[in-house]
Amino acid sequence: MKILVTGSSGLIGSEVCTYFANQGHAIHGVDNNQRAVFFGSRGDTSWRLKELQNALNDFTHHELDIRERQSIIDLLREVKPDAIVHTAAQPSHDKATSIPFDDFDVNAVGTLNLLEATRQFCTDAPFVHMSTNKVYGDGPNNITIKELDKRWDYDDPNYKNGITESFSIDQCKHSLFGASKVAADIMVQEYGRYFGMATCCLRGGCLTGPSHSGVELHGFLSYLVKCNVEEKTYKVFGYKGKQVRDNIHSEDVAQFIDLFINSPRIGEVYNLGGGKDNSCSILEAFEICESFSGNKQKYEYLDDNRIGDHICYYSDLTKVKEHYPEFEIQNNLENTIKQIIIAQNSRS
Repeated sequence: MKILVTGSSGLIGSEVCTYFANQGHAIHGVDNNQRAVFFGSRGDTSWRLKELQNALNDFTHHELDIRERQSIIDLLREVKPDAIVHTAAQPSHDKATSIPFDDFDVNAVGTLNLLEATRQFCTDAPFVHMSTNKVYGDGPNNITIKELDKRWDYDDPNYKNGITESFSIDQCKHSLFGASKVAADIMVQEYGRYFGMATCCLRGGCLTGPSHSGVELHGFLSYLVKCNVEEKTYKVFGYKGKQVRDNIHSEDVAQFIDLFINSPRIGEVYNLGGGKDNSCSILEAFEICESFSGNKQKYEYLDDNRIGDHICYYSDLTKVKEHYPEFEIQNNLENTIKQIIIAQNSRS
């Protein structure tokens, strides 16, 4: 099978490339190291591209920008992949404010370019889109919560397992990043339902893993671990440091993508995170890091939270497991943090 992966040098993209290459599939990676443009040298992913080129037997790299419509059309006409995994994005809701046109062009228009090229040249190929939980905007902040010693948590029995796919994405504040990802998310669903194409949106929680080039504006857990290992100060933005995220390892994301490609559905949406069992607050993440690294976490607390930031968010995995009962998270939160620490130490 030929798998086309956009954002192939990024966290999820590179994991997907490795996962499917190890199964013997031909991989076509599309990436132009845009993270280095968005975030500077600390966001550079060229090191990961070199790893893929050295490690994978049947890997072809395409230095393309998904905003270049004709280039994408030409590529899909030539390759005619059997599946498309679209992970390329401008991933930071903070950064989007200063580059709104770039943000929308990459996230929304780039996705449309890929969808239309897929429809024209490989209609039967499953199309997996890495969306985000930011499509729900700050709506989850309206859920009744309770304050615990080191975290916030839901105090409404309707959300005892987290946020479901039926949660509204409307009439709330998203950030410009969230709005561009909503546009892409809806378009992926529409191509599925209108044209009968096998598409899905994966509304990810905190996607993480040892291959993540985390930076302050993107990559919560990876960047937090990097600060701990390098003994640098981590900035906490509001909510007493008790804001909660669910975390999922990139390997587990790749596992789910495999299940979807082998048993695709039309125009689906899945909240794909670590769930409540793999959620943590910033304060709890500090403690786990400290237990593995031995370094006391240095941090600075700022009263103002990030605009549109979630006080508490974790994914309800009920639908994921109903549709794909084989899916099981293999990397729990503690193991994931340990892997990131080992990776960070190896690069220091």
